[in-house]
Amino acid sequence: MKMREEYTCPLELTHDITKGKWKPIILWQLGKGVKSLAQLEQEIKGINQKMLLEQLGQLCDYHLVDKKSFEGYPLKVEYSLTNQGVKLLEAVAIMQSVGIELMKENGMEDTLKAKGFLD
Repeated sequence: MKMREEYTCPLELTHDITKGKWKPIILWQLGKGVKSLAQLEQEIKGINQKMLLEQLGQLCDYHLVDKKSFEGYPLKVEYSLTNQGVKLLEAVAIMQSVGIELMKENGMEDTLKAKGFLD
């Protein structure tokens, strides 16, 4: 995904970067630390490797995620957040907290506890 020539406002650009089901979740997982592709695939339930690679590629194109490859066999690749990725993660964290509050208001505390979001 490439940056467009024109935007109505900066929020539109941010929306383009984060739209879709997986990008905020990938950012959230990388906010926990450097991860390999296999770790991300294991931690993000429901995503397949092709989709994960596509989404990581787009996040790398926007300079939110850094990809570091190591020489040798087997091939080792690590993904981490850039400084811009850390800034965007702050917005994702706010979205996460709003989601937690909405789930609590709708009687979904058991789900939140089961997923480790509540004690």
